[in-house]
Formats: sequence, structure tokens, C-alpha cells
Amino acid sequence: MSLISWLEHFDKIAFTFVHRDLAAPWLDNVMLLLRNPYVWIPLYAFMMWWALQLERTKGLKFICLTILCFVITDYTSASILKAYFERLRPCYDEDTVKIIRGIIDCGGKYSFPSSHAANHFGLATFWYYTIYFLTRQKWYWLWVWAFMICLAQVYIGKHFPLDIAGGTALGILTGWLLFKLFEVWVKPFNKNYLKNNPSLSLP
Repeated sequence: MSLISWLEHFDKIAFTFVHRDLAAPWLDNVMLLLRNPYVWIPLYAFMMWWALQLERTKGLKFICLTILCFVITDYTSASILKAYFERLRPCYDEDTVKIIRGIIDCGGKYSFPSSHAANHFGLATFWYYTIYFLTRQKWYWLWVWAFMICLAQVYIGKHFPLDIAGGTALGILTGWLLFKLFEVWVKPFNKNYLKNNPSLSLP
């Protein structure tokens, strides 16, 4: 068995374990909520508010690169990589279609990489490192937020775990590169900024 075949076999075993053995009726609605973008509107509003507390130029750059991060990860994963790899979603794969519980519609035909994973880990990475750069605060909860959304994607049957891994890698790479761009973009103006703006040190 080749490495790719072995990975795909293990991936389907892991998917089956999550989708069948970890399933519980009370979790179904929780997982559906986790992947619903409307549930996270307060978070996005908070990040917008946080950015607007920055010096105007930095805040606008933070917002612009946040939007750019989402555009890059979403377009790359959905319009380029899915069409290139053509990996079938679990609900189209003959090995897993029989265990899908049907708690949500199947969606598009291809699944690698996961756009949810790419988008949310892209934002989590960009936000985490940019916020640390500006405030020296470590918002670890951003990683938990992205992970829970990705777990929900496997739980409801939209993605295999390797789809999530691929999307996560794309998101982290994109978020990190955009953070480095932000760092270069604002670094000349960063000296003593926090010292003069103690209100940015959020709990």
C-alpha cells in the first residue's frame, strides 16, 4: 500500500470514528451552530471594534489585511485547489456515503482542502500574531475557535480530517505571510505606541 493510499485509508477510519462513534443527538445542533457564520457575527464585530481602537492607519491596515486573508484562503481553497485535487466529499465517496447521517445537505462535490479550515485558521493566525506584535498579548482562544469550527465540519459529515489538515496548513501559511506583511508595513511607526496607548491592553 502506497503512502497516499495508507493516508486515505486512515483518514476514512478517523472520519468514521468521529461521525459514528462520537455522535450524539445533543451535539448535532451544537456542531451546526459552530459552523454557522451568523453565530460568529459578535466576534467579527468585536475584532472590528478592536481594530478601530488602534491608531487609524494601523487599524485600517489590520482590517484590510483581514479581508485580504479571507479572500485569499477562500478563493485558493474553493476555486483552485478543490478543482485541482478533485477529492470527493464523504457524502459522494462510496466508502463513507453509507455512514453519513444526513444532518445537513451534501454541498459541493469536492472537499480538499476545507475552505472553513483555511478561512478560520487563516484569520486566527493573522489575528493572533498581529495582536501579539502590537500588544504582546497571546489570544490563545483564537486557535480554539478555529479548531472547534473545523471539528464541526468533520462531525456533520462535510469533510474528512485530511481535508481539515490541508485547509489548516493553507490558512496558517496565508495568515503568517499577511502578518509579516503587516509587520513590515507598520513597524517603522510602532515604537513606543503601546506605551502611549495603555487602553489597548485588553484583559
